[in-house]
Amino acid sequence: MSEADRPRRVSARAMVDPDAPPEGARDGGRGRAAIVGTAVGVALLLAATGAVASMVQGAKERLAHPAAAASQTVAVADDAEAAYCTPAFKQVLQRVLNACGLVGAEQRRGCQPADVKTFASITDDDFNALFTPLKDRGAVLMFDDNSDVLDADAKRLLDERWESRKGARYFFVVARASKDGTVELNRALSHKRANSVLFHLKESFKDPDLDTQVGLLWLGSEFAQLSNAYCDWPSSRAGKHCTPEAINRSAFASWVDCRL
Repeated sequence: MSEADRPRRVSARAMVDPDAPPEGARDGGRGRAAIVGTAVGVALLLAATGAVASMVQGAKERLAHPAAAASQTVAVADDAEAAYCTPAFKQVLQRVLNACGLVGAEQRRGCQPADVKTFASITDDDFNALFTPLKDRGAVLMFDDNSDVLDADAKRLLDERWESRKGARYFFVVARASKDGTVELNRALSHKRANSVLFHLKESFKDPDLDTQVGLLWLGSEFAQLSNAYCDWPSSRAGKHCTPEAINRSAFASWVDCRL
């Protein structure tokens, strides 16, 4: 049989797809596709590894510097909140809540001067920025010199403030002492005054959630002494002679209406 008469053998792929490339060309295409796929896979792996490393480093930074992490949270004012709930106010509030155990904690812990300065990074100006706007909501509970006993007028004003919650979440009690006496004595005295407020609320209202609502700060005489401008606040001894020494023998109490 001559070459002309022999039937030509055609591959099955050519019969199905007459435009298919030759076998050698197909093999080269598979090689290039494999190389491209490998490169894409390596790129994705590197990107994922970098993202994980970044998250781990961020977590380390937040654990090492909790106060700084809290202060970086962007605060947003809510039109439904009180006018004093500005972003700047909320940032200071967030630092105090984190430092004093009122966020994510089952029970109140409280803050003494070292806690407030170290963990919350609160300065005297921050303190005034936090509490000065609360004049209409707050009250100044006055004490006698060297005493932690709430008198009848102080108890009555405290009860009024507690009952005017209006949906607020946190109730701050900031106790202090005048500069008479030693730092240690005044710190202990302010702690007792804060506890007097807490014990009265527990005894009077029997609220099972009280420990997660009340935040105690006992600041002694070493932190943000108040001026006699606070004599204009609602006070348990309103109408009586008020001096800076007297106003600093007190416990400040107020609900805070801001949402975080």
